[in-house]
Amino acid sequence: MNHIRLFLFLIAVSAITASCSSGTAGKRETIAPDSTINHTAYLGGLSKSDSVRYHDEVQDYYINHLLKYGFNGGILVAKNGHVVFEDYHGYFNLRKKDSLNSHSAFHIASVSKTFTAMATMLLVQAGKLGLDDDVKKFFPDFPYDGVQIKSLLSHRSGLPNYLYFMDKLGWNKKQYCSNQDVLDYLIKYHPPITSHANTHFEYCNTNYALLGLIIEKVSGMHYADFLQQQIFTPLHMNDTYVFSMADSARAMPSFDDRGRLERMTFLDTGFGDKNIYSTPEDLLKWDQALYTSQLFTKQTIEEAFTPYSNEKPGVRNYGYGWRMFVYPDGKKVIYHNGWWHGNNAVFLRLIQDSATIIVLGNKYDRLIYKAKDMAKIFEPSADMGEEEEDRLGGK
Repeated sequence: MNHIRLFLFLIAVSAITASCSSGTAGKRETIAPDSTINHTAYLGGLSKSDSVRYHDEVQDYYINHLLKYGFNGGILVAKNGHVVFEDYHGYFNLRKKDSLNSHSAFHIASVSKTFTAMATMLLVQAGKLGLDDDVKKFFPDFPYDGVQIKSLLSHRSGLPNYLYFMDKLGWNKKQYCSNQDVLDYLIKYHPPITSHANTHFEYCNTNYALLGLIIEKVSGMHYADFLQQQIFTPLHMNDTYVFSMADSARAMPSFDDRGRLERMTFLDTGFGDKNIYSTPEDLLKWDQALYTSQLFTKQTIEEAFTPYSNEKPGVRNYGYGWRMFVYPDGKKVIYHNGWWHGNNAVFLRLIQDSATIIVLGNKYDRLIYKAKDMAKIFEPSADMGEEEEDRLGGK
């Protein structure tokens, strides 16, 4: 009887794996793999045995912790820049049942902040912007004192969150709210601060909406064009873009945990804090670029990955656009999560172990945030506590 049960269990697991509507194997039968992504791990820095072990352990987690509970999205896990596991399961549009694949771009929600932060750092690196610059330098009527570029980057500005104050101050929710509208409301109504600048960490999307405007003012380019020219194109991130209303027809829709379509709201056209669409493979290119000097100097990277909120004890912290775990032995995990409507995102980088974990979904699934547990496959001592959800306007 035990042999029969084991046989049936193995059949079930095989069926689950085969049922991935556009899984890695199935995907490559119809879609050519990206030539800039290394899908053969053991030929590029990993032994075949290590590659197989990582693949099997990630696949086991994927089957038992994501697929088992209705995951709809894409996953990519890499070691030393080489893919050890990748899969796409479910649908681009749950209503149309059109399968996901490696070119399906997900709304990465607050993971967009990593691009805004590093775009800002590019301008700092070029000498066009200073981390100590006051926001009033760019917006003379800005009514808050002591708010600097570094205050925005590190969420230490003390500014109120526009996701809340726009509504409370009477914004017409039948109209889309732009970044300029956010700035205009700050100037006109001067909603109260949550803390004095540079004294306290508080996650706030207003910071990154303002950074988006500052990038435009300093560069003389639209935010989307600047990122395309300075980051997406050089890194061959061919499926990544900044959403505008012109992208409505091609943008991936999102769904709640019951599979109901999430409608657009008045907050859906801003940029800087959200609205970048990308794929797991493109995010791996982003990850790998941060190990090189292709875009950023070593000093720029170190500044971005330095923890700036040290007023409370613990390993959790925030740099310039990056969440992090900083351990007593000096090891760092650099990451960001995202949540907007039904979109979930995890982008996690184990720097010393050169491992990358990327999970994106368009059907709300809290379990996606537990994907950080896969870090223990590469670093058994990794301890990241409870999962976090980077809801826009959340923690």
